[in-house]
Amino acid sequence: MKTEINSVFRELGFEFRTRLTNSKPSSLISNLIDQFRTELSDKETVMQAPSIESELLIAPGATPAVVKAPRRKSGALRLSGEISTFTYWLLAAGTFALVFALWCFLSYTSRVSPLILPTPGAVVSSAARLWSAGELWPDIKISVFRILAGFFASAILAIPLGILIGAYKGVEASQEPLNGFIRYIPVPALIPLVMVAAGIGEPAKVLLIFLGTYFQMVIIVADVTRLVPRDLLNASRTLGAKPHQVLFNVLLPATLPGIMETCRTMIGWAWTYLVIAEVVATDSGLGYRIMKAQRFLRTDEIFVGILVLGLLGLATDLAFKFLQPRLLPWAQHGRGG
Repeated sequence: MKTEINSVFRELGFEFRTRLTNSKPSSLISNLIDQFRTELSDKETVMQAPSIESELLIAPGATPAVVKAPRRKSGALRLSGEISTFTYWLLAAGTFALVFALWCFLSYTSRVSPLILPTPGAVVSSAARLWSAGELWPDIKISVFRILAGFFASAILAIPLGILIGAYKGVEASQEPLNGFIRYIPVPALIPLVMVAAGIGEPAKVLLIFLGTYFQMVIIVADVTRLVPRDLLNASRTLGAKPHQVLFNVLLPATLPGIMETCRTMIGWAWTYLVIAEVVATDSGLGYRIMKAQRFLRTDEIFVGILVLGLLGLATDLAFKFLQPRLLPWAQHGRGG
């Protein structure tokens, strides 16, 4: 019996030195199998040879085999690993500090011409001069207004249509091909038509931002809607939900996290189209400020406009990141957060 037991466990990667007692062989084998299954399900860091009380003993002087679990990497280097909030912001600040240090090195050592890369001090001086002259703040305000007007107009119209396209094949067939065609038309190519239709005032700037984000948002929201598991919708129908209940109580909440991520991406695109909108027959805005400085080779003012645009864009991105877990807590639960 001892030989048979050892041969079985040797095939499974285990080898024991045993001493049989008066227990029945069938009872012993059953206990061995149960103990072996227990060991396999154990997730601790140490796995050692099992022993059965009064039935299976390790020979005197023998050392149980110990298998160490592989050392786990830190969360920052592990796929889908978690890190603390402090570590996250420390790494983010470190990246900015590294870029800033490189900028200082290249500009203050004149390794790059000041006409191309001004020093941080020159940029700060230009920002202070523009602010004190009352030129920078009005440009920021009008640019933010144009961004918000164009983006929210796009979101209000694109999100419902995108959900309908993703939910109903009939709407998809009638709307998606047209939207897919228009979204590949470059927005600058539409500037002459926009100027003819909306003039050169504020509506033209807002319309350009709207056109740059609307058609993209429709297609992405439709794709987000299609990613909702069909089993979830079928389960709600099985439980007696009516079509409008499936749409508003099941499908819509399931798509909202993806829609929020889509809006976060689209508002980044809106900041890109803002510069295009503000170089066409305008005398205000951060895009206009950048183009005006370019005409007179004022690189420091160009950097002021670029940095302000970047900071405003980062602020909107962080705002979406801050609001999502608070407005959509079930999204964080689904991620395991």
